[in-house]
Amino acid sequence: MTMSEFVNILTEERQGILYLTINREDKLNAMNLATLAELRSVFDQVMDNKAIKAVILTGAGEKAFVAGADITEIASLNEVNARKFAESGQEIFAMIENCHKPVIAVTNGYTLGGGCELCMTCDMIVASETAKFGQPEIKIGVMPGAGGTQRLTRAVGKALAMEMVLTGKFISADEALAAGLINRVVPVELYMNEALK
Repeated sequence: MTMSEFVNILTEERQGILYLTINREDKLNAMNLATLAELRSVFDQVMDNKAIKAVILTGAGEKAFVAGADITEIASLNEVNARKFAESGQEIFAMIENCHKPVIAVTNGYTLGGGCELCMTCDMIVASETAKFGQPEIKIGVMPGAGGTQRLTRAVGKALAMEMVLTGKFISADEALAAGLINRVVPVELYMNEALK
């Protein structure tokens, strides 16, 4: 699958940087199987493309970076396919985490569940003042399934990670910065420029 064939992801390469946008704004950029497959394809191509020096990853619109997994799709899956969804997410997130080129997450609005897990796979996280981070899976009776229990604990420490995972608590961009989860908080109109710097 070439990048021009993607349905759920927009890509643009400029001056050695691949701008990758999860483009499901009407669903708050929630991850589904098709989006995960497109992410895998993008990062397969990034690894082999010498012209791409770095990736900036963001979500479409003002409301969300990625507001988690697409719950309506997951609810329709049987046990085997639900396991496949979780394992696929884990594999792709590990691929991003192990990418030998810098990957910078640029977050705005809701950065929840799989979205929080996705940004934690990146090398740096730049957040707008509107960003809210959380692992609210407990509210629907599941656990963070794409590495959130491990990456969040490493990023913010056991106390805050347990509170976020066990209560579904959201934290603001300023709280995320103070906890060591992200690198920068900037006004919403500047956050993409900050990532580019």
